[in-house]
Amino acid sequence: MKKRMKKKMEKIKGPAIFLAQFMGEEAPFNDLPSLCHWVADLGYKGIQLPTDPRLIDLERAAKSQSYCDEITAIVADAGLVITELSTHLQGQLVAVHPAYDEMFDGFAPEALRNNPLARTEWAIDQLKCAAKASARLGLKAHVTFSGALLWHTAYPWPQRPTGLVELGFEELANRWLPILDAFDDADVDVCYELHPGEDLHDGASFERFLEAVDNHPRANILYDPSHFVLQQLDYLAFIDIYHSRIKAFHVKDAEFNLSGRSGVYGGYQSWLERPGRFRSLGDGQINFKAIFSKLTQYGFSGWAVLEWECCLKHPEDGAKEGAKFIAEHLINPTEKAFDDFAAITTDINKNKRLLGLLPNKLSKEQSYDSK
Repeated sequence: MKKRMKKKMEKIKGPAIFLAQFMGEEAPFNDLPSLCHWVADLGYKGIQLPTDPRLIDLERAAKSQSYCDEITAIVADAGLVITELSTHLQGQLVAVHPAYDEMFDGFAPEALRNNPLARTEWAIDQLKCAAKASARLGLKAHVTFSGALLWHTAYPWPQRPTGLVELGFEELANRWLPILDAFDDADVDVCYELHPGEDLHDGASFERFLEAVDNHPRANILYDPSHFVLQQLDYLAFIDIYHSRIKAFHVKDAEFNLSGRSGVYGGYQSWLERPGRFRSLGDGQINFKAIFSKLTQYGFSGWAVLEWECCLKHPEDGAKEGAKFIAEHLINPTEKAFDDFAAITTDINKNKRLLGLLPNKLSKEQSYDSK
């Protein structure tokens, strides 16, 4: 029997939805049970859960299995599962350049504001809590931001001093290594959303970080093609290069419309006016058929999670359309080669004969004598 397909492909899970953009003050957006039933009615099967105190007490979840079981039961009551916990805001606070202190202070508890050192320590502790909580919830991946010490130097003017970038990534690694080790103890992958504004914002910056953390096995990627469109990066080639580190997936659309007035940097314009903008699923330019094909080809078995952001469409319409969009793009991998109908049996001697390494099987009695 011949063996044709050596690499096992798995079906991507989905559809799931990131709840951050849908939290609000009014029902059904103001508590976890109501949100879960709302997204389930739209056709979602999973939720990516922000570690917002309105939805989950992260410190309690890190300490209490019974509390985690309660959270799991609330989600399961709506027919859903938790795909990952998110600490995007806390991850951002692991590393903040002083120029951004005041703007990012709002991500921290009020008691920690105007105290960058205490804020950083709190953020690191939050990530360690997320590792323990993820383990108690039975999760295998976690999504976050890296934070940034170097972003103000992203454009090399004035000229960056020699050693500045290396020192910046060394410091970033020193802050993240204890967190990565905590996630390793919990058997959970850390998936960084490569995002402008973060020191980890593309493949090259991720490689610098990976080198600085000695290729830590828990340092992985949340793949979100929308950020690559806005940077004019080849989001399909990215999968070819980094697929072994892609452990989470945001399904978010975007467009980049060339302009004679502004480009990638946006000219300080609003999201509505920028050449690069996030769009509701199906309204942008991203080739999701190719993305789902590549991720399936490389064996990605995580969740396809809608992160909805759009400057034009109403979020509830985006959520409704997103569930159907993702479901229609999921690929059920084949278990056999398409040309197995023409398969032939084989053995080692037959293969050697076909390569000319053994005499042809024609018997000595057979002859092409013309007599």
